[in-house]
Amino acid sequence: MKIIDAHLHLFPSEPNINAMTQRVGHENSVEHLRQVYPSLSIVHGVVMGNRDLTKQGTDYPSDLFHYCVGLDSLVLDRGNTIPIDLPDQIEEHLKKEACCGVKLYPGYNKIWLTSPIYEPIYRLAAQYDKPVAVHMGLTAYPRAYLKYSHPLALDEAAADHRKTRFVMCHFGNPFLQEAAAVLEKNPNVSTDLSGLLEGAVDLPTFYQERAGYLSLLQSWLCYVGRWDKIMYGSDWPIINLGDYISFIQHIVPEQHWEKVFFSNANQIYGLCLS
Repeated sequence: MKIIDAHLHLFPSEPNINAMTQRVGHENSVEHLRQVYPSLSIVHGVVMGNRDLTKQGTDYPSDLFHYCVGLDSLVLDRGNTIPIDLPDQIEEHLKKEACCGVKLYPGYNKIWLTSPIYEPIYRLAAQYDKPVAVHMGLTAYPRAYLKYSHPLALDEAAADHRKTRFVMCHFGNPFLQEAAAVLEKNPNVSTDLSGLLEGAVDLPTFYQERAGYLSLLQSWLCYVGRWDKIMYGSDWPIINLGDYISFIQHIVPEQHWEKVFFSNANQIYGLCLS
């Protein structure tokens, strides 16, 4: 079975990032991923962009990755500074074959998804037929605001921009009920299952101790029943790749693995992989 990792991050070498990556059994480098991917049947990845817009995409090998140009808190200064030429910069990325979408981080920037700031971004994404991926659910640090990254905030944007395709990252975890409702209601919303685990995890123990959570997660995914809208993603480097593949196989029925692990991401992000 071929796998597309539809949600990962690539960070420069920094002591904290390097140590975090090593704790989950990996090395923080593209060279390491190039060595590891074949053993896990991972054939491609979608990088969620971080940091300076002028540098995003410049060091992502095109044979291994596409990327979503990211508007994180370092780009938008946590909502305090919005570049006047932001739409022009985003369009320059969207023109590139390697760029397969846009990534928003509303909880970190403290900007509602219905803000006028994003209006030209949504129009450009629709024009180039590339999705807008949105960080939904829990944030990595407490200074961010959950209300901006709640799935119901995405519902408003998706309802008002029917020609724009959205990806609800992390299935809105832990707001699973609301995430399921947004996914079911809006034909222009899909989701990825990235970031549901973090750190070194003993899976048998996790399955036993978090059985209630896993039951809820599986129940809401099955409730929606739209396996054509659900993608595998890891949120690397926060998790061991092999463990995370096993985890998603545990919660997704086997008859849907080909869609979830490969064909959905190939279609949604327009990767044109065979």
